[in-house]
Amino acid sequence: MLVGSFIVPHPPLIIPDVGKGQEREIQKTIDAYKGIARRISQLKPDTIIVSSPHSIMYSDYLHISPGRAARGDFGSFGVPEVKMTAEYDEPFVNKLSKLAGERGIYAGILGEKKKFLDHGTMVPLYFVNQFYQGYKLVRLSISGLSPITHYRYGKCIAEIINNSTKKYVYIASGDLSHRLKEYGPYGLTWEGVKFDQEITQAFKKGDFLEFLKFSESFCEKAGECGLRSFIIMAGVLDGKAVKSELLSYEGPFGVGYGVAAFTVTGEDKNRCFDKKMDEIMKKELTEIKNKEDPYVKLARESLEYYLKNRRQMKRPDDLLPELLGRKAGVFVSLKKEGHLRGCIGTTGPTTDCIADEIIQNAVSAGTKDYRFEPVRREELPWLVYDVDVLNESEPISSLHDLDVKRYGVIVSYQGRRGLLLPNLEGVDTPKQQVSIALKKGNISPEEPYKMERFEVVRHL
Repeated sequence: MLVGSFIVPHPPLIIPDVGKGQEREIQKTIDAYKGIARRISQLKPDTIIVSSPHSIMYSDYLHISPGRAARGDFGSFGVPEVKMTAEYDEPFVNKLSKLAGERGIYAGILGEKKKFLDHGTMVPLYFVNQFYQGYKLVRLSISGLSPITHYRYGKCIAEIINNSTKKYVYIASGDLSHRLKEYGPYGLTWEGVKFDQEITQAFKKGDFLEFLKFSESFCEKAGECGLRSFIIMAGVLDGKAVKSELLSYEGPFGVGYGVAAFTVTGEDKNRCFDKKMDEIMKKELTEIKNKEDPYVKLARESLEYYLKNRRQMKRPDDLLPELLGRKAGVFVSLKKEGHLRGCIGTTGPTTDCIADEIIQNAVSAGTKDYRFEPVRREELPWLVYDVDVLNESEPISSLHDLDVKRYGVIVSYQGRRGLLLPNLEGVDTPKQQVSIALKKGNISPEEPYKMERFEVVRHL
């Protein structure tokens, strides 16, 4: 059974040998941490499960640390003499790997790059070990997979716990925003301040739906660290009534540190937050679909027809004249749950008209983008489509001729070409734009490449 769940930060300077006095500036965090460690000593869990943003992380795979045991120290922070060893709960790890696979979640013990414990795991255990030892450990990573996938991963963990006679504690390790002060590690953003305000209120109320509502772009600007770790914990508590306690919050160094405790008090079927998020997303997707213009509608119909019939659809008869009477390069982009799911395009026309270009490239975006697994039929209701129709490109000689919001860029050298569309999230300068395009074209920045710019008409 699950006997306790906690959210904690992991600043190495909270360890006195590392902080060398600085830790006194987050005394409330230390006091709350020790209070949690004392609770865990009273709960006497057989296994402690820790999810850490600093374990081995992949974009599309949730790593579970394998093996019998692991050790670690704070040598990276100047004090190698502060060390620890943890014995892993191998049966639990094996069950979780198997169950996640059965649930369609990419998770398991493959791809371990380093066996040493990370500081996101060691900081919580440093405090726990002062009051309680003899437990086994399960160390989990987060990933670039969607928040709702992390939640459902937590439900897998809960299923194993609920079918066991052992006692478990879950610790979600993670700092909050890293952008709370101008002199902090990443500066100050209003998103960072707002994130910490909203997430700590969610801690206080036990409102885990709020964890799932944060957009990817907002979280990136906020510089958050632990949200996916917290979401896994929320999944572990799916369908449970909880007593929620925000034990402390501080941010004196420009990074938010929150400590919270969640105690199960019973069952509550109204707290199945992945289902609630599904309902919200379905409503949003219905609204998006109802507003699709003819270009996007054609892209959607093309991919859906192909995946259902395994052949390319014929051009419909009721299309706009502009789709039939003009040739152009077209890019089709697919997104799922805010993440890119595929993008394929042509820099110039390869078919008889824009309509045929869309039909062809929509199928390719869903099935031939080597960066992703092919789209499955069951994913179709969750996809959002963009269609970019490219105008003719023109040569340019300088980065000053680019505007990342208005122009895309094509770089070329000796038959190699790289293209980047305009107005992409996270691409803020022409230098960034060209650098990404060069990588896509496998062109070295030192090579005498040529540049072209182009405008697009984006259809949503």
